[in-house]
Amino acid sequence: MWFWITSGGLALVVSGVLATAILRARGNAGPAAAFDLDVYRDQLAEIDRDAARGVIGDGEAQRLRNEVKRRILEADRALRSGAPDATGAAPRATTSRTGRLAVAAGLGGVLVAGAAALYLQIGAPGYPDLPLAVRIAAAEDARAARPTQPEAEAEAAPLLAPAAEAAAAAADPGFVTLIDELRGALQSRPDDLEGFTLLARNEARLGNLAAARAAQERVIALKGAAATADDHGLLADLAVRAAGGIVTETADAAIAAALAADPANGPARFYAGLGEAQVGRYDRAFAIWRDLLEQSTPDAPWLPTIRAGIGDLAALAGVRYTPPAAGAAPLRGPDAAALAAAGDMTPAQRVEMIRGMVGSLSERLATDGGSPDEWAQLIRSLGVIGEVPRAAAVWNEAQTVFADNPGAMDTVRRAAQDAGVAQ
Repeated sequence: MWFWITSGGLALVVSGVLATAILRARGNAGPAAAFDLDVYRDQLAEIDRDAARGVIGDGEAQRLRNEVKRRILEADRALRSGAPDATGAAPRATTSRTGRLAVAAGLGGVLVAGAAALYLQIGAPGYPDLPLAVRIAAAEDARAARPTQPEAEAEAAPLLAPAAEAAAAAADPGFVTLIDELRGALQSRPDDLEGFTLLARNEARLGNLAAARAAQERVIALKGAAATADDHGLLADLAVRAAGGIVTETADAAIAAALAADPANGPARFYAGLGEAQVGRYDRAFAIWRDLLEQSTPDAPWLPTIRAGIGDLAALAGVRYTPPAAGAAPLRGPDAAALAAAGDMTPAQRVEMIRGMVGSLSERLATDGGSPDEWAQLIRSLGVIGEVPRAAAVWNEAQTVFADNPGAMDTVRRAAQDAGVAQ
């Protein structure tokens, strides 16, 4: 209610300002010739001032005076006769106060009605204001309210059962028998790492995702500290699929473990973004998926899903984004080994590492050119290491390179904004 009261009040104020301007206008501005006479008299005075200052010579001043006086005579003749003036303009019509009042009222009505119609089209009537702190708190509440892994699996089981039944029916009967025997054997061999590894893989093949998730948890428990990022990434994948697509706390733990072992792990990054989107942290989800999209090889299995949703996700995050073309080469950045090594570096050493990468990228763009994403990567990196003047110079050059490509310009502009060299 307060929104409508405030908006209506603002619309009426603006309408009142416009109406006042219309009503204060002269109802009868007089003939055009009378207006022309005032202009010509001002021109004569200006000529005299210019001549006195020495801007124009006496001869030129006299010639201009004669021309203006000629026009004054024509305007005076038109004014006396009521005929069109020297320019062909007819005497101006008068406007009554009633007519001006009608125009003002109509303009105010159009303004108020148009504003209301526009809000009903693109706004959210009835919704309260949602400050950032409230939205973040709501997202954390949604995170805490997620179902547990067993609860999500129980709810998803009826939906996943047909696919599991179809997979079992299509499998070789001998294979199904072997897997059943493996299940029985592992009940008496709980420390058989190879057996549980085979079971996790083949339960997933048969569509028994909850069983596959449980087997993979046992694999990780048996490996302990030797469990790899791929082991944890597989567990995250199985947990989400078994839960019907929900990223539960169990999946979160697997994602965190995978990223701790390898920050570039693709499945973990994909599900990390999905989890943030599910609880309403679209800003985090977009940042994760954008980087994964731009850094993945064209055959990455998560690309179709990201491409299908990145546009809506960007809109929800309040970001304008043009994804790279399908099949584009991924950005070249630090590999997993470099990222792991960076964890043991001092801050100064990390900066030097980034400087080396920046120098390599800068040289390549200067000699071979590059994609908008690579230009954006260079500008962001320069901003990170504090070389703002160089970032500004690269941004200025990019504006010339991509002047005819609005989508590319948007990509580079966002990086320049991140680096603080563009508005």
